[in-house]
Amino acid sequence: MKIFAINPGSTSTKIALFQDETCLFSKNVSHDAAALAEYHGISEQMPYRMETINSLLADSGITLDGVDAFVGRGGGLLAMEGGTYVVDDLLLDHATKGANGVQHPAQLGPQIANALAQQHGAKAFVVNPPDVDELQDLARMTGIDGVYRIIHLHALNLKETAIRHAKTLGKKYEDCNFVVCHIGGGVSVSAHRGGRMVDGYDIVGGEGPMAPTRCGSISVANLLNYLKGKDLKEVKALCTKTGGFVSQVGISDAIELTNRAAAGDKKAEMVWNTMIYQIAKGIGSMASVLEGKVDGILLGGGMVHSKDLVQQLKQYCGWIAPVTAYPGEFEMEAMAAGALRVLRGEEIAKHYTGKLVWDGFAWDK
Repeated sequence: MKIFAINPGSTSTKIALFQDETCLFSKNVSHDAAALAEYHGISEQMPYRMETINSLLADSGITLDGVDAFVGRGGGLLAMEGGTYVVDDLLLDHATKGANGVQHPAQLGPQIANALAQQHGAKAFVVNPPDVDELQDLARMTGIDGVYRIIHLHALNLKETAIRHAKTLGKKYEDCNFVVCHIGGGVSVSAHRGGRMVDGYDIVGGEGPMAPTRCGSISVANLLNYLKGKDLKEVKALCTKTGGFVSQVGISDAIELTNRAAAGDKKAEMVWNTMIYQIAKGIGSMASVLEGKVDGILLGGGMVHSKDLVQQLKQYCGWIAPVTAYPGEFEMEAMAAGALRVLRGEEIAKHYTGKLVWDGFAWDK
C-alpha cells in the first residue's frame, strides 16, 4: 500500500510518501512567510501551499500515481473520539471554516489530502486530530457550575507512541494502561486506559506543565492580579506564545536554555528543572487516574533528546512504572499507520458526525 501524508505547519508543510510502513520520501516544504501573510484566513492558503508542494514533488521526481490513500493532519474540527476518519463533505466543510473556532494550519491537512485524493482516485483520511476528546466523565467537571474541562493535546503522537510501545510488550494498545507524554514546543501529559485517552490537559487553554512558549497552570487569583492593566489578548498569548521559557528568560529554545544553565545561569537552571518537576507532577496525577495500574510511562517529543530530562523523570516517576523514552515524534508515521490499518482491514474508518462527542451531563438538559 502507498500512503502520502501531509502535515501543514505555520510556515512549512511536512510531506512523506510511505510504502506500507517504510518511508520512501520525506521533505519539509518551506513557504514564504511574507506570501502566507497576504492571506486573511488559513484556508485561503490552500492553492499556494498546493502549488508549492506539487513543485517540490516534480523537482524531486516523485509521482503520486498509484497512491492508495492521502492522509492530512486534522484541524478545525469539533471534539471527537480518536481513530481514523474518512474525509467526507462534512469533515471537509468544518476543516475549511474552522468549526471549533480555532484557526490553525492543521485545517489545511484534510483539504490538501482531499484534493490530491480526487486527482489520483484514492481515499482521504485524517488520523487522531488535535480535537480528540475521550475524557471520562470524572475528568470533565470543575468547581464552577456549567464550566467543564475540555482537552487539547498532541493526540496523534501520544496515541501512536502508545500503540508502538504496546507492540514491544507483545500486547495491543487496547489491552494496556499508559501515562504518555509529548514534551516539545508544547507539553502534553495524558492517561490512556484500554485504548482511550481518558484524561489529560487543555494545553491550548493554559493547563498542565509549563512549556517553552506556554505558561501552564497557575492559580486564578494570581491570574486576576496579573490581568490588572493588561490587554486580555496579551494575557491569552501566555497560553501558547509568550509564556513559559519566553516569559521567564526571553527564549523558547530548550537547548539554549540548558546551555545557559550549564554556564551558570541560575534562573535558566531553575526554569528547566521546574518544567521537569511539573511534568513529573502531571505524570503522578495521571498514574492516580489509572489507580496505579500503569504498564509504562512513555516520553515522546523533541525535548526527550535531553538525557538530563529523561533521567530526572525516571528518578521522579520510575517507581510508578518503567519509563521509556521515544525522542522526537511519530506524526508522519502515525498518519500513515492509521490509514494503513484501515486499508488492511485491521481498523474500521470512522465518519465525522459534526457533533460534539460530549455536550453536557443529563442534569444540564
